[in-house]
Amino acid sequence: MSKKYFGTDGIRGRVGQAPITPDFMLKLGWAAGMAFRKQGRCRILVGKDTRISGYMFESALQAGLSAAGADVALLGPMPTPGIAYLTRTFKAEAGIVISASHNPHYDNGIKFFSTTGMKLPDEIEQMIEELMDAPMQVVESEQLGKASRIGDAAGRYIEFCKSSVPTSTDFTGLRVVIDCAHGATYRIAPSVFSELGVDVITIGNQPDGININAGVGSTSMGALQKAVVEHGADFGIAFDGDGDRVQMVDHTGAVLDGDDLLYIIATDLQERERLPEGSGVVGTLMSNYGLEMALRERGIPFARANVGDRYVMQEMQERNWVLGGEGSGHILCTQHHTTGDGIIAALQVLLALRRRGNSLAKERLAWKKLPQRLINVRFKNADSDPLQHPQVQALSEQISAALEGRGRVLLRKSGTEPLVRVMVEGQDEAEVLQYARQLADAVEKVCA
Repeated sequence: MSKKYFGTDGIRGRVGQAPITPDFMLKLGWAAGMAFRKQGRCRILVGKDTRISGYMFESALQAGLSAAGADVALLGPMPTPGIAYLTRTFKAEAGIVISASHNPHYDNGIKFFSTTGMKLPDEIEQMIEELMDAPMQVVESEQLGKASRIGDAAGRYIEFCKSSVPTSTDFTGLRVVIDCAHGATYRIAPSVFSELGVDVITIGNQPDGININAGVGSTSMGALQKAVVEHGADFGIAFDGDGDRVQMVDHTGAVLDGDDLLYIIATDLQERERLPEGSGVVGTLMSNYGLEMALRERGIPFARANVGDRYVMQEMQERNWVLGGEGSGHILCTQHHTTGDGIIAALQVLLALRRRGNSLAKERLAWKKLPQRLINVRFKNADSDPLQHPQVQALSEQISAALEGRGRVLLRKSGTEPLVRVMVEGQDEAEVLQYARQLADAVEKVCA
């Protein structure tokens, strides 16, 4: 069944516009509480990022959960992966994240984690949606849920992150700039790295409720690039607003995205014989073809999932692989955590650098990204499917054949807008651009 509210990563939108309103959050808290307390009284953890609307939605969710008879444990500002970890370790029935991730402050959203620290299965999301349409009935007063605050939540998560590298690890001598995007990692990330010996310079660590992701963080790398060069740092690390994405910058200011970091982590695991036999890396339809070629040259299998960390995780589980991610910096290291974690992924990169004795700049040059061209073509009729048109299919097959073994074509409809995304990758930049324009023109003609 199609879902009314839940997308691929929870519920998200503009604050004040349905469904991101206080009354909706009150009802959502009640519906979630009813769904999770079906076996009796339950405990649900609630954390948030630093955007100003988080206070309002935290209160609304807390009231709804209490009305359903669910006890609430408040975590305050906490990275999304930290909430997943604490949900699991406290054996709570669920964890709720109030965050819109890398979006601006005027957006917000809700994500859920199950008691295992993983995204909710579809059937639980469906149950919550069905309860949203039912009348809200408050439990008897003696059954109302109670609220408490977990005071040592940050310390617990810091120690968990540090445990993802060997206890003998010492990063003394490294000078690193950390960009916290004025988001949920603003206290935790600097503590993790400094406690492991890193000389930390922090930017994007002064949240005021409205500056989250504003000109900083993994979606705005300019501030980090400038700071790394100015401070003569070895490299820089940028997180997004809720801390589940990471990108990095070498000492020259060059950016390393999720594809780069996946390659470093995968090859280090292989060299340390920590990559299980037959195990490989899961990327997405958007992962650079050069990454696939480079990994296979090293004997590391590569598979593609649909865009979205939920789908990457599903593919990893089906194949029993331990590493996957997206170019955006969503990286899943399931030997350490049940969800994407920017801090843990960054620590795995630092571990590889220290073990190999290499600079991040040298690691960046270990494989070659293929030129990629992405063109978005808008179409008016949202019910139509330009990708099924014979002319588009024929041209796509023709170009794919011409690029076989040295590039690829990807055509896909956007899941949120009436757009066809036309992407071509190959070894020759001029050829890639030519093919991308040809395909985009063909799609545009059938959309007219």
